[in-house]
Amino acid sequence: MSVDTKTGDVVPKEDLVTLTIDGRPVSVPKGTLIIRAAETVGTVIPRFCDHPLLDPAGACRECLVDIPDAGNGRGFPKPQPACTMPVAEGMVVNTADSSPVARKAQEGMLEFLLINHPLDCPICDKGGECPLQNQSMSHGRGESRYGGVKRTYPKPINISAQILLDRERCILCQRCTRFSDQIAGDPFINLQERGAVSQIGAYAQHPYDSYFSGNVIQICPVGALTSEAYRFRSRPFDLVSTKTTCENCAAGCELRTDHRHYKVMRRQAGDLPEVNEEWSCDRGRFGFVSGRGDDRVTTPLVRQDGVLRPASWAEAIDAAVTGLKAAGRVGVLTGGRLTVETNLAWSRFARTVLGTNDIDFRARVASAEEESFLASQVAGRQLAESVQYADLERAGKVVLVDLEPEDECPIIFLRLRKAWRKKHLPVHVLGTHLSRGSVKMGATLVPTLPGEEPASLERLGADGLVDAETIILVGERAAAVPGTLGAVVDLCREHGARLAWVPRRAGEVGAVEAGCLPSLLPGGRPVADAAARVDLAAAWGVDQLPATEGLDTAGMLAGAADGTLGALLVSGVQPADLPDPDAARAALEGVGFLVSLEQRLSEVAQRADVVLPVSLLEETSGTFLNWEHRPGRVRVVNRQPATPMNEIRVLAALADAMGTPLGFRTVVEAHEAWQEIGPWTGQRVDVVTAPARSDDDAASAQVGGLVLDTWRELLDDSACLDGEEALRATARPLVARIGQRTADELGAVTGDLVVLGDAGRSVELPVEVEPTMVDGAVWVPAHPGTPLVQTTGLALGDVVRVSVDKTPKSDLSEGGVA
Repeated sequence: MSVDTKTGDVVPKEDLVTLTIDGRPVSVPKGTLIIRAAETVGTVIPRFCDHPLLDPAGACRECLVDIPDAGNGRGFPKPQPACTMPVAEGMVVNTADSSPVARKAQEGMLEFLLINHPLDCPICDKGGECPLQNQSMSHGRGESRYGGVKRTYPKPINISAQILLDRERCILCQRCTRFSDQIAGDPFINLQERGAVSQIGAYAQHPYDSYFSGNVIQICPVGALTSEAYRFRSRPFDLVSTKTTCENCAAGCELRTDHRHYKVMRRQAGDLPEVNEEWSCDRGRFGFVSGRGDDRVTTPLVRQDGVLRPASWAEAIDAAVTGLKAAGRVGVLTGGRLTVETNLAWSRFARTVLGTNDIDFRARVASAEEESFLASQVAGRQLAESVQYADLERAGKVVLVDLEPEDECPIIFLRLRKAWRKKHLPVHVLGTHLSRGSVKMGATLVPTLPGEEPASLERLGADGLVDAETIILVGERAAAVPGTLGAVVDLCREHGARLAWVPRRAGEVGAVEAGCLPSLLPGGRPVADAAARVDLAAAWGVDQLPATEGLDTAGMLAGAADGTLGALLVSGVQPADLPDPDAARAALEGVGFLVSLEQRLSEVAQRADVVLPVSLLEETSGTFLNWEHRPGRVRVVNRQPATPMNEIRVLAALADAMGTPLGFRTVVEAHEAWQEIGPWTGQRVDVVTAPARSDDDAASAQVGGLVLDTWRELLDDSACLDGEEALRATARPLVARIGQRTADELGAVTGDLVVLGDAGRSVELPVEVEPTMVDGAVWVPAHPGTPLVQTTGLALGDVVRVSVDKTPKSDLSEGGVA
């Protein structure tokens, strides 16, 4: 018996192949490539084109090995590439460590690669971590015999706004083209010309458009591909690296953050096979500079005579405590971007210091049905009992409900695409059309207008498309459609399918576990359950906890506007994030007292009575729970001497001043407190299914308009992408997608301008005719700053009137208000 190093599965003895590498016998599974077999005995064969997550190519020929004839017909007269040749029984392989033939072949290939490669290591971004540089020293000749003129090209070529290509450095390994074709599914660039003049070149009219473009920089072995964000900014050997977890979505990717002189210079994908393997999306890789602007808050601010003025910490804490005590009922909005430890601090602060269950992390559409769903299906789960990334690749079928993985959780998209490529995994998408990501996963559309999800789920079960090998992934947008979450749970119970909830923000699963919900305490303890309250009160060392379920986000904003709530405590929530930004602004204006914990000046901070600065994520530590419930460590990257306090310390200071200690004041203590609480083992609430919209209601709602479908794309105008203009420039243009039948009725073709909305509240966008679009629907991205949201107030499932405007207009590719 042996273990397959690639899959971790136990391999029966009869499926093993025994060969000899450099005189040592090796037994590996059938089909193993020679280059992998050599690694099992500690022999590293040099390579450039080879990558364990890409299909073999044999493009660079640097991994040549000598395979002599051992009398069994397994030999070859010339050296062979180890990265493409599988092992065979009785094969004898000699690498450069034991064979002069192999060493001469490798030296020759390196000399050939360096004929035209510029020796510009001192200015190359890859210098210091370059495989070509390293292998030239370890396996190459001491000096070059080439005396000609090296080939040169104009440089650099902009493959996209973010990706730059220096063609003279390229060694034609084709890692970039294979990654884009096999992993991301996006058309990149490819070999142009032939023979000695072959080169990587860009498409003339279509720039590289991919959410994963930064990966081609990381896997490029020679520095031919660089990024606008990092090019010529630092040298690899000047950087200090720290492993951490990405904060941009619920995927839980491990990243390697490199900093110099207290400044993060770049982020690379970490190597975590269980999660992101060796990949990351561009948002996680490049979107980390938003806290560097002039609007960074580093000093407490207190409103005096209607103006925010700098104050000392003591003055700010006193002002906050005075206002909170005088306010009476206080609401807490935490957002979904905080670590588990910070969420726990907020949950405990609300219950023990403020004495309220008015706390909610959901800065989006929410519902009582979702709250019960989170309490029964999400809270208190452990990694071992949850759906995991590996399960997606082993599933018999995957159903996506109100979830667009490429935009909302990119690593799930990569895993589903991988499973589709490797074993043709069936993926069914409930939606109005097949998005670009769905097409790349080979998905099948289950035609569904917004609001019809419960009926579509019922049909899936009735048609036998759901069974015990099915995994259903449901996104946070399901909360906007009554009956959907209940229908998902019923479908899983009836057919034995597995279920996982995939939110968009990194901290939302942790917020559920920490009890940042009006009806839920930490560990899945229901507020309404007296035994659960007693259990948690004992763990926290307090006499009792508030027994009345609190207000959700919408209820707190309404209470702030009408005076029911006297004060709001806000962290990481902005009006643009909320379903009704104007109503949120009115609530912030109308509330009696407002305290904001901020990293940057924002709409909330500008309206606040007290602003308390907090540290950036790179300046503190903690834990994110991803959608699998897998903990991901967040580590301190920058230990600057003048870093603001983290939120836990700020809340501890507020709690002390209000006379009720928080119980912990450091991340370590908060983490220990979270571990001590543990999941609730008592009775859980069941999903309270909201009544689904009837077919008659849906039909009458569509009269005179189209049903709006929308979600937020990965790259949009979010504040967290501020400061990274090259990344912003790669965002996809705003368009309105309609079906062919609707386009025919409107007399529209792709590229026309259409008007969405009614007179006085309308927007104008270019139209894109989508062949797979369901009749009666229109799709528009739901960016926070999109005119659709800010001007019309339309939301998912609303009916919108659409008309064509064929009058000549200036370029409105970014959308415009009509």
